[in-house]
Amino acid sequence: MRLLHTAAELRQWRQGWERPADPLQFVPTMGGLHQGHQSLVALADRARAARGGQVLLSVFVNPLQFGPAEDFDRYPRDLEADAELAAAAGADALFAPSAAEIYPGGPAELTRIQPPDSLVAGLCGRSRPGHFAGVATVVARLLALVRPDVLWLGEKDWQQLVVLRRLVADLGLPLQVCSGPTLRQADGLPLSSRNRYLSPDQQPKALALPRSLAAAAQQVQAGTNAIEGGPSMASLTKAVRSTLLQAGLVVDYVEAVEPRSLRPAETLQTSPLLLAAAAFCGTTRLIDHVFLMRRPPIVAIDGPAGAGKSTVTKAFAARLGLIYLDTGAMYRAVTWLVASAGVDPAEASAVADLLVDLDLQLSTSAEGAQRVSINGQDVTEAIRSPEVTGQVSVVAAHGCVREALTRQQQAMGARGGLVAEGRDIGTAVFPDAELKVFLTATVAERARRRALDLAQRGFAVPELAELAAQIAERDHLDSSRAVAPLIQAADAVELITDGLSIAAVIDQLELLFRERVPADAWPGPAQA
Repeated sequence: MRLLHTAAELRQWRQGWERPADPLQFVPTMGGLHQGHQSLVALADRARAARGGQVLLSVFVNPLQFGPAEDFDRYPRDLEADAELAAAAGADALFAPSAAEIYPGGPAELTRIQPPDSLVAGLCGRSRPGHFAGVATVVARLLALVRPDVLWLGEKDWQQLVVLRRLVADLGLPLQVCSGPTLRQADGLPLSSRNRYLSPDQQPKALALPRSLAAAAQQVQAGTNAIEGGPSMASLTKAVRSTLLQAGLVVDYVEAVEPRSLRPAETLQTSPLLLAAAAFCGTTRLIDHVFLMRRPPIVAIDGPAGAGKSTVTKAFAARLGLIYLDTGAMYRAVTWLVASAGVDPAEASAVADLLVDLDLQLSTSAEGAQRVSINGQDVTEAIRSPEVTGQVSVVAAHGCVREALTRQQQAMGARGGLVAEGRDIGTAVFPDAELKVFLTATVAERARRRALDLAQRGFAVPELAELAAQIAERDHLDSSRAVAPLIQAADAVELITDGLSIAAVIDQLELLFRERVPADAWPGPAQA
């Protein structure tokens, strides 16, 4: 592993390996490395293994983020030990600049970054004025020097993560921000460089912090909200504060906020919510948090025909450890039933008769592929025929079909933990989904994909112009129908997939998901 001390050495190191397609994964730290930092480097190393490139970790104790009475002078500094841990985790280089290298003119001559007041007025920002401006300033400076493609940050300091995500977004920096879960000691205390300040007598007292927050989360899971007889927000925060005081800790704050905006949360209706606390154990300031969730997360992916929703949703669900709910296959199965029964797909009453005692099942084969059966007959392949494709919008437009399948889908989603795709998932089926995405592509791109799909399935392939006309007509029918038209939910994120590989689309979905549902709240199979 290379040890770099100056910007010139950093540039020289980059020139030694850099190619346009090789991304740089960057993990900024203040040193005092522990297993939490190592886990971020390991995540970056895993990403590098899949995409190529290099992993760089930085160590810089930033004076701008320490207050006058804080622990800047005694903050842990052991570069040799940090280098050993970084190398063991998979870092290719460690950048350890001096203060003069980062701030050539000194702090007084530095242009500083000021995060929005809405993000720093509460939580740690209330009692540490200027702290997050110092964090944002040094990270902006490091990003300018390092020029990474991916920035890796831990979820332990959630407020800092939110501030830095906003920094990257507001400045339009060409990089991705990825996060890793909070790592904890065996007793539950989150790993922190400052834990080494705790004496043996203080360690048991410090455990009141994670244990009180975990108890609050368990209460929410047991009762969900005050309307249903569960705890209220006020009672939760009061109980956490009381437990901390009884343990002999000095409480800085106990606050519940919406995770992305950091606005105060008054009720438990929104999910997930961040319940965070900071307290002093002796002279050591400790922070911790827990995410309050009423159920496992739901992702709603809507969009027009041919946008690749089924392929992407299935793979995305597998990556996050969520159940894949293919609502499109359900509508196709009903359309197949209508056609096989010789019923006019435009005749609502005749279609409604077929829905009586309907037995529609989605299952997963031993190979992991989804199978679809209707009234005991496997129709997995049959529902992909051009005949079904041409009639599915007509059948789906009937209120009786929409009502029957929406009820079934909502029953499947009552327990959460799923990804569903379709035309009205975010607007009608799961309006309270944690993440809503409107996945789309141009008509020309969808026609090209449809031609490839037909060819692979052995069907005749019309001219691209004809396919494009069919897709445009279906878009019109889907968006103008009276019952549950295809529209983008007001709070959905539009994701245009032209020119993106399936893997790239899934990466984008994961980034959007992790902004709303952290690994601390839903680890997924990779972190579980």
